[in-house]
Amino acid sequence: QVQLAESGGGLVQAGGSARLSCAASGRTFPVNIMGWFRQAPGKERDFVAGITWSGGRTYYADSVKGRFTISRDNAKNTVYLQMNSLKPEDTAVYYCAASQFGTWPGINLRFKYDYWGQGTQVTVSS
Repeated sequence: QVQLAESGGGLVQAGGSARLSCAASGRTFPVNIMGWFRQAPGKERDFVAGITWSGGRTYYADSVKGRFTISRDNAKNTVYLQMNSLKPEDTAVYYCAASQFGTWPGINLRFKYDYWGQGTQVTVSS
């Protein structure tokens, strides 16, 4: 089992920045892949960014490429999502997720992830 605890987020003005953190723990940690997803009201939960835990390889959704950066701190068992140049359409609940045995192809697929955090709200005002 892996437990994930997100922090960060809140209310941000358009053009501003925010950083989300996700602390991971549990008997079966580390995992292969960590990711961030987001869900806006009335919409599906969509992939935002993913990172391989060992090699640090990253992958981003087109909508956030160049604005968001995912990173991890192996010593702290924590993954981060740095969000810059935020837009109102980035408003959503952001979820941290972990894939125990997932591999690089399919890093953006929700069903590949086994564990989820409780989510943290990010609201971008115009």
